[in-house]
Amino acid sequence: MIQDEASTPKVVSSELVYEGVVWNIRRDVFEYNDAEITREYVDHTGAVAILAMDDEGRVLLIQQYRHPVRHREWEIPAGLLDEAGENPLDAAKRELAEEADLEAADWSLLSEFYTSPGGSDEVIRIYLARGLTATAEAFDRTEEEADIETRWVSLDEALDAVLARRLHNPSTTIAVLAATAARSRNWESLGEADSPWPRHPKLGIQGR
Repeated sequence: MIQDEASTPKVVSSELVYEGVVWNIRRDVFEYNDAEITREYVDHTGAVAILAMDDEGRVLLIQQYRHPVRHREWEIPAGLLDEAGENPLDAAKRELAEEADLEAADWSLLSEFYTSPGGSDEVIRIYLARGLTATAEAFDRTEEEADIETRWVSLDEALDAVLARRLHNPSTTIAVLAATAARSRNWESLGEADSPWPRHPKLGIQGR
């Protein structure tokens, strides 16, 4: 079985070299293969994303402005783990409510990935949310989220958009591909929503 392996080289030093509004830059010196290596990377909180699927098998996409790439991307709801000690599943429930005014009765683990492992420690966990209902109140959205647009599309339509390179958001791309594969296997690959998250560099093996 092919599988990523955790590795814990000796860290000689670690310092915060830039403190940003959302995330920071860290410089580590570590020992690896008989050498002392220095690397700088984005020190990230991690994030969660949600593929919300209704009873007709449609998935929810939201359109939101992303300044670094100057695009209004079609994405799935997502957000940072920026509340200290927050459980990732609770964060996913919060983000689904805040970005889509939805709550879900059925949550499953769909996928996990590192966004850019050579330059960031960000890891994202993607959930599949089903059994959807509207929240009691609409969330008051501001800044880039103030003009969010929503659209329900079939999973196959979303897959066509990914394969045609019309969608570029990584969480959305991975979620759509993973959900399509999971559906073809009768959803047997889904994991428990509250599974530990050992790949998250800050949460540790307990997933908390």
